[in-house]
Amino acid sequence: MNHTTWVTVECAINGSPYQFTLSPATPLSELLRSHGLLSVKQGCCVGECGACTVLVDGVAVDSCLYLAAWIDGKQIRTLEGEAVGGKLSRVQEAFTQSGAVQCGFCTPGLVMATTALLAKPHVKPFTVQEIRRGLAGNLCRCTGYQMIVETVQACEEEQ
Repeated sequence: MNHTTWVTVECAINGSPYQFTLSPATPLSELLRSHGLLSVKQGCCVGECGACTVLVDGVAVDSCLYLAAWIDGKQIRTLEGEAVGGKLSRVQEAFTQSGAVQCGFCTPGLVMATTALLAKPHVKPFTVQEIRRGLAGNLCRCTGYQMIVETVQACEEEQ
């Protein structure tokens, strides 16, 4: 006998309204990927790598640890929602132009974490230490991170 209690949630994903009925144990990453949002990578599934980073009400979260049942009434943004009218966001453009990442597996998570970091109110430019701390939950196995930090600095200069 199946004792699963299903929950119904309503949210917006990349600006479009959705309603889901799902198991309360469903990770947000699984829900998003099952709906074709493949920028949400399944890396470690334990919140260590950041490949599944999305924004929930503007806050960067590891969607592998965030339960889909918690999204009721929330705004979810994935990499697919960053380009508007076919035009990349300034963060996407900066990562594309800089060559800061190589294989691309970590790129969606880094773009979303950078977007959240740059949206934080700040008066002066972030220090290298603040940028590194802001992106600390996102692992890149191909680079030494310096070009990623420089890309974030370039994005900040454009603001």
